[in-house]
Amino acid sequence: MNATIKNLLLWMVILVLIILAWNVFKTGATTVEEVTFSQFLDQVAQGHVQKVRIRGEEISGQYAPSAGKRDPLFKTYAANYPDLVKDLRAKNVEIEITPQKDSTFVSALVMYGPLILLVAIWFVIMRQMQAGGNKALSFGKSRAKLLTPTQKKVTFKDVAGVEEAKVELQEIIEFLKDPQKFQKLGGKIPKGVLLIGSPGTGKTLLARAVAGEANVPFFTISGSDFVEMFVGVGASRVRDLFEQGKKNAPCIIFIDEIDAVGRHRGAGLGGGHDEREQTLNALLVEMDGFDTNEGVILVAATNRPDVLDPALLRPGRFDRRVVVDRPDLRGREQILKVHTRNTPLAENVDLSIIARGTPGFSGADLANLVNEAALNAARFNKKKVEMIDFEYAKDKVMMGPERKSMIMTEDEKKNTAYHEGGHALVAALLPDADPVHKVTIIPRGRALGVTMQLPAEDKYSHTKEYLEATITVMMGGRIAEEKFLGHMTTGAGNDIEKATDLARKMVCEWGMSELGPLTFGRPEQEIFLGRDFGRTQDYSEATANQIDAEVKRIVTNAYNRAKRLIDDHEKAMHKIARTLLEKEVLDGDEVLQIIADESGMDVAKLRKTGPPKPPILPGATPEIADGSIGPLVPEPA
Repeated sequence: MNATIKNLLLWMVILVLIILAWNVFKTGATTVEEVTFSQFLDQVAQGHVQKVRIRGEEISGQYAPSAGKRDPLFKTYAANYPDLVKDLRAKNVEIEITPQKDSTFVSALVMYGPLILLVAIWFVIMRQMQAGGNKALSFGKSRAKLLTPTQKKVTFKDVAGVEEAKVELQEIIEFLKDPQKFQKLGGKIPKGVLLIGSPGTGKTLLARAVAGEANVPFFTISGSDFVEMFVGVGASRVRDLFEQGKKNAPCIIFIDEIDAVGRHRGAGLGGGHDEREQTLNALLVEMDGFDTNEGVILVAATNRPDVLDPALLRPGRFDRRVVVDRPDLRGREQILKVHTRNTPLAENVDLSIIARGTPGFSGADLANLVNEAALNAARFNKKKVEMIDFEYAKDKVMMGPERKSMIMTEDEKKNTAYHEGGHALVAALLPDADPVHKVTIIPRGRALGVTMQLPAEDKYSHTKEYLEATITVMMGGRIAEEKFLGHMTTGAGNDIEKATDLARKMVCEWGMSELGPLTFGRPEQEIFLGRDFGRTQDYSEATANQIDAEVKRIVTNAYNRAKRLIDDHEKAMHKIARTLLEKEVLDGDEVLQIIADESGMDVAKLRKTGPPKPPILPGATPEIADGSIGPLVPEPA
């Protein structure tokens, strides 16, 4: 709505308020006495009337002061009385005659004018909103945005680490550009593509790249934009969205976070009419109903495919499901190259080393890593981003900033040093555990100390031996506290919780126990209340007791195994703790050298095969100098 219309409406509202206030003031200021015509004639005969106004059959007037009336004004109605004027003139009454038609018009204007004006204002507002000046009341219209060619394009060159997904989407783009190539062999264009992946893996970025590559109209909307406070709005917006798509076909419609409207039907706990279900029904019909939408391709993204309705996922609606997973080593290096494209890098920056040190990072994590490194370089007024900035950024992203203001007592430092030393010693001695990368007793985030282990390579499955070794490493901290300090602290609480959860998964999900290759209960995943509510335990109480016993056996065996290792290498344990108290940070090689020196072992045999370690850079502080960061074993403060 432009400024001229707004000013006009403002002045109209002000005028209405003035008229209403004037009417109220006018009617409330004086009181008019209504009398019969015979009473009026008696007052005239007695000389008590001073002035009259005749308007058709209505006679209004004013009493003379000598009448002594409380209300000086009066009003009456008269039929055709021929001697009225003669009687009034005989008593010297002032007479005023007003034409009746003017009086009717003014009265009607005063009475109905404000109402007419308000209706006119409402009509103008509605016309403006329907014309597109303000979408506040256009509830049934789709809120999809149409990307224009003038906007900044994202292409497949800006997307890395998801090559398989790019191939799937590239085929759809080729179909839009040259449909005859596929149709001559009987092929049909896919109606829908569902992008599935964890948060931050680049699903929305892929959709933006499709928009930049396809050169066809591209509508984008979020799943939450369909649901409104009014019933039926969501279904209306779905119909309007596809109607726009038909007019601009061939085109692509992208719905982000489709699980907001595509959830499993019948999952509501309260029953009855569900607005979200009606929206989903409209979406199902538009995608593959009685009327076909030729040339309209729907691309949707979600990180909760488990809650989507089966009718939405069937072929004919979403013909393809593209998994956008976390990148591997090569993919991480490519993503780092994309995000450092406009970042000046120093000669000592090796993106391959950074990629090796970031297993499990998503594309969003790597983008944040590059940004933190650039910010750290700018903080020290550097011309280029150096390797030390990336190492600092990884420590900050993984563990949080250093808590320099936190003052620890000597007893707390000693306890933390032995606790982290216990983790490091056990991890270094177990052949199936991940190699030790870094041990620090500098408080970061919620942890008083951290033992970091870097996997030798990207892992997609784990052996039973690896899981048992992981639980054994978690027990090392508690055992070191008990053996060398003679007490227990809450610092091992997080270790015990993780060890118990991992052991229970080994028993209940992966069949890695003496109970055999069986699963008990449902795998741990995000709860979908409408589906999971009310489910009962699917095994007996006797089996539950056996599960508890197996979990306890696995954790206890790991505890005893870690205790034997620490008992056998007591000198090395003391040396690691003392060195941590002196330096506060140890890298993996230093831990291995201490164990070899104190135990008479060969360092080469202790060192596990893994990715090459980055060199220590001149001027780098010990805690951020070397190595890449792997899975953490944090200790809560």
